[in-house]
Amino acid sequence: MAAGIVLIMNGLIMLIYPSIVWIISESWKSNNAEPSILYIWSTRFGGIISIIFGIVFIVKYFRSKKN
Repeated sequence: MAAGIVLIMNGLIMLIYPSIVWIISESWKSNNAEPSILYIWSTRFGGIISIIFGIVFIVKYFRSKKN
């Protein structure tokens, strides 16, 4: 269940603040640059996928507890 919560939180950060993800992971590679539109949209897409996997993990956890 903890993995699901972490994935959902990570996905929300990627979805809402893709520029922060770029600052943490990519900004050191260039001087005075900004993230591209493609990077922003791909990061948001990755955030959506992360949220979906987090929800799946949590649902599977509760279904296994039920049995």
